[in-house]
Amino acid sequence: MSNFFSEWGPTILEGLIATLQMTAISLVISVILGVPLAILLVLTRKGGHAENKITYTIANAIINIIRSIPFIILLFFLIPFTKLVAGTTIGVQGVIVPLVVYCAPYIARLIESALLEVDKGVVEAYQSMGIATWKIIWFVMVRESRSAIILGLTIATIGLIGATAMAGFVGAGGLGDLAYQFGYLRFQPGMMYVTLILLIIIVQLLQSAGSLIARRLKK
Repeated sequence: MSNFFSEWGPTILEGLIATLQMTAISLVISVILGVPLAILLVLTRKGGHAENKITYTIANAIINIIRSIPFIILLFFLIPFTKLVAGTTIGVQGVIVPLVVYCAPYIARLIESALLEVDKGVVEAYQSMGIATWKIIWFVMVRESRSAIILGLTIATIGLIGATAMAGFVGAGGLGDLAYQFGYLRFQPGMMYVTLILLIIIVQLLQSAGSLIARRLKK
């Protein structure tokens, strides 16, 4: 065991850092894009504050189409676009674009669902006081649904980690790339087991942290 880690320790650490980088960068960008998209869906849906059937139908259709495409297919389909935007299709930089395209609509849908769970009576009470729509969104709906939003983001982050593992097929680096390149192609089961254990630990820590934060925000 000590010989294994002395030989592969730096490589595993490098893969772990790459996975965390891909996840963190993609998550931040996806949240920046997904939150406004979720608010747009809530506002323009039937009965929303700014009901607009055309806008809602288009946004809703785009989200559904992207979410229906498996990430591995989306990854290869977006290679020309990724090359245009990022300048490369390999490494951490080369996988951010497809990860964001994959994750942002998912986050938008999760946050939309969380916002729609807010008691309509509470929203209507603030509306009757003449409070601006954007203030109701940010200071009432988001505040009331923050626990559900945290749980949704936790789920999205875990899904994103799974996507980074699949990104190893295009040389994105990370733990998935190590499992594929060494564990599968070079028949080194030790590397496969280590990467699997590390991914399980990361997911368990994220789920525990997300659940804890959600419980505290709900009080």
